[in-house]
Amino acid sequence: MTKYARGAILALALAVVSHTAASFSGSNLAVPPGAVYIDPLMYNVLGANYTGWRNSSTVGFNPTQTASPFIQVFDPSFLEVTGPSATIREITSNPGFAFAHEAPIYVPDLNVVFFTSNDGGPLGYNGWYNNSVVSMINMTEVDMALASTTGDVNVPIQTLNLSDTVQMGNGGTGPYKGNLLLVTSGRALLPPSIVLVNPNSPYNTTVLLDNFLGRQFNSLNDIKILPGTDIMFFTDPTYGWMNGFRPEPMLPSQVYRFDPSTGQVRVVADQFVHPNGIAFTPDGTTAFVTDSGISGGFLGTNQTLPATIYQFDVDPSTQSFTNRRVFAYSDSGVPDGIQLDTMGNVYSGCGEGTHVWNAQGTLIGKFYLNSTTAEMIFTKSGLVILDEEVIYLANIQAQGVSLVTV
Repeated sequence: MTKYARGAILALALAVVSHTAASFSGSNLAVPPGAVYIDPLMYNVLGANYTGWRNSSTVGFNPTQTASPFIQVFDPSFLEVTGPSATIREITSNPGFAFAHEAPIYVPDLNVVFFTSNDGGPLGYNGWYNNSVVSMINMTEVDMALASTTGDVNVPIQTLNLSDTVQMGNGGTGPYKGNLLLVTSGRALLPPSIVLVNPNSPYNTTVLLDNFLGRQFNSLNDIKILPGTDIMFFTDPTYGWMNGFRPEPMLPSQVYRFDPSTGQVRVVADQFVHPNGIAFTPDGTTAFVTDSGISGGFLGTNQTLPATIYQFDVDPSTQSFTNRRVFAYSDSGVPDGIQLDTMGNVYSGCGEGTHVWNAQGTLIGKFYLNSTTAEMIFTKSGLVILDEEVIYLANIQAQGVSLVTV
């Protein structure tokens, strides 16, 4: 091991010891208890004898070997996201069942988060013959439980009894005119679709779209509304087929625009391996699409394929996505679901937790869980992170952009 590498590791170890210091040098931003600051300058050169090389994209970068969950700070600006007292705590869990996968929708009026179980994964207990489920957790109950202890809690969730038209829900946003807006991946020969779900019992559903001019979509994955409109944009990769619950795909992996007032559906972006999460800036001029091409279902993992967030301009006339460029590449796993905060930071669920980049695409921090998180959502209580068998709450001070369409 080189002298520089030994020095870098020593400096990183000291960072663990001193991370509870009141502030960074030249900054008034306090470091949350338990957070770890990693100065990029300290690991730019590790040396030929370094033994911690990550030869798999599924292994997270944790040079301090800090026990998860914890907050990993790469840039002092991340402290504006976390605030001085942020923590990460379990709020509900069900070991052995991936009940909390994607499609988080926060309904402020109810103070409830809705979400879907894993569709096609080994712990989702669904497939060609079995559907996934949609559940919800009451954040008022979460707040009360957390206030009674300094540790983790396990607040009961409620599973919704939905219509059979909702098959393998995977993405969601809203509230959209008072309803949950879900995209489903479909199951077997049952088509993928866009569905409205009433957030109140008996949770009536209305299918808005289930085909592209007579052709079934592959397996819809995520959806967002263009701010200032009621127009829907959604992604359609081939994960249903690659996870064994949909037929062989018949369309390219693309991003679509759907205007429910006219019924018009058209493609606005293509040339992806697996388009996954989607989000917009609040002014609607910029779109983000994640490409989780590295993750290939039964085809396995190909680390030379994209694990990339692409950024686009939204054409003011056609609303097509133009001027494609790389925004960020995930160093661990794939960027899956994606959300923005009001400071312009971009959040995505990745291989070992939730990564956060600033508006320029610089990685500024992670909510490090040491397991794959597909999605997250902002609530009044903080950032709710879906981690398959567990849901976490990070009580950060950052606020999410509004996803409400009236």
